[in-house]
Amino acid sequence: MTGMGNDAGARPDVAAGLVLAIASAASFGLSGSLARGLLDAGWTAGAVVLARLAIAAFVVAPLAARALRGRWGALRADAGFILLFGAIPVAGAQFAYFSAVERMDVGPALLIEYTAPAAVVLWLWLRHGERPGPLTVGGAGLAALGLVLVLDLLSGSDLAPAGILWALIAMVGCASYFVLAATPRPNLPPVALAGSGLAVGALVLAAVGAVGLLPMHATTASPVYADSSVTWWLPLLGLGVVTAGLAYCFGIAASRRLGSRLSSFVALLEVVAGVTFAWLLLDQVPTSLQLAGGLLIVAGVVVVKLGERPPATRPAPIKLTPVHES
Repeated sequence: MTGMGNDAGARPDVAAGLVLAIASAASFGLSGSLARGLLDAGWTAGAVVLARLAIAAFVVAPLAARALRGRWGALRADAGFILLFGAIPVAGAQFAYFSAVERMDVGPALLIEYTAPAAVVLWLWLRHGERPGPLTVGGAGLAALGLVLVLDLLSGSDLAPAGILWALIAMVGCASYFVLAATPRPNLPPVALAGSGLAVGALVLAAVGAVGLLPMHATTASPVYADSSVTWWLPLLGLGVVTAGLAYCFGIAASRRLGSRLSSFVALLEVVAGVTFAWLLLDQVPTSLQLAGGLLIVAGVVVVKLGERPPATRPAPIKLTPVHES
């Protein structure tokens, strides 16, 4: 892939990018708790993901059309990029993650998937020669330790080889999301990429379900959150509008402001958000170690940000011109 966005140089509006990235991480973090209620009510993972992406594509479509302002040629010009984005980061990563969860515990699967920031740093190093500095490496280490604590892996979990393979594929899909989302596409606004990518992802998942690779089953039974039953379409609407539509729009816009490396590390806050929402909606109370892990993740993001400070610009040398005597 050519023209891949890198993290060199200053990027405008970093503060707004951080706000968008945090909002995206929080929105994505809500998806697990909302989906869990539907899964417990009898939905299959494939049906939840497909409905989530289809609703999100429908909601974002008018915004994408308005952003393009009739410049439909941008979709044709970037058709290959959009297909790649929709198939791998949007549909592929989710399909691989749910396949991993079918074979192993959720915690280890999430930990493997969220090694994506390290993969992003490695990609930028190998592809663009952006060697990570000591602060970036240190921030990555803090964030990784925080993830271990947040996901409560110290108690030990069974790992299945097939599950590890699917989780690694999900990690590649997650890393490709940050790299592709940060790719400069001047004629393709972030909301247009989000809308078209969600539509492609929904079509890909529908095709995978149609050939029987991903079971599809839905029910109108009422899911339960915080000991209260709600109508089935309410969490489904939240999954489509908030955890997919808004999350992808915010995330792509943040990646274009922050670059792939920093945005991928900020996205680690999704794990903290996921634990928080599981506590509020599913009564899964986080332990003190998990809370400490959340603080380590935040510290790691801050350290990575410090490591991205551009080098101080040196003043241009003064050229001395000889003085000719008249």
